[in-house]
Amino acid sequence: MAERRIYDDELHAQFVTFSCYQRRRLLDDPRARQVVMAMLADELGKFDGICCGFVVMPDHVHATVWFPQPGQLSSFMQNWKSRSSRQLKRFVRGHFREYAKSLDPKQPFWLQKYYPLNLYTEKKAREKLDYMHLNPVRAGLVEQACDWQWSSARYYEQGKPVGVPLGWVF
Repeated sequence: MAERRIYDDELHAQFVTFSCYQRRRLLDDPRARQVVMAMLADELGKFDGICCGFVVMPDHVHATVWFPQPGQLSSFMQNWKSRSSRQLKRFVRGHFREYAKSLDPKQPFWLQKYYPLNLYTEKKAREKLDYMHLNPVRAGLVEQACDWQWSSARYYEQGKPVGVPLGWVF
């Protein structure tokens, strides 16, 4: 089988997707989704990255990110997932003790892999932005994308802050 490659040398924005281990709904609690967003904002600052959009769902995350130096995506993703995993495991153990007992502490919080897609054009970037913003609507969590507090939809539709600094690189 061919080795999965990350193409991160062209300074393109990257649409990334990653999921909770075994697609468990570990992000059902709003406080857990907030941890993911806080870690996203923090890691973007460390890498001088720009987030063009994001959504945190109950069992997975989508984001479009851009970095000023080639080859930063893998390190950024490793840091974001690792730091958020540690905090989220503590959160689950502290707030959902009975549920935490059913989880093997050796199992990861996130699936190991993430899936990037290079965004070469503004048209493709807007397509992915719409796709991620409509995720909560398609999942039946809200009626309108801007009603989901854990995405960038409110920023784009209403100009409201969403807890993660956003920018458009296209």
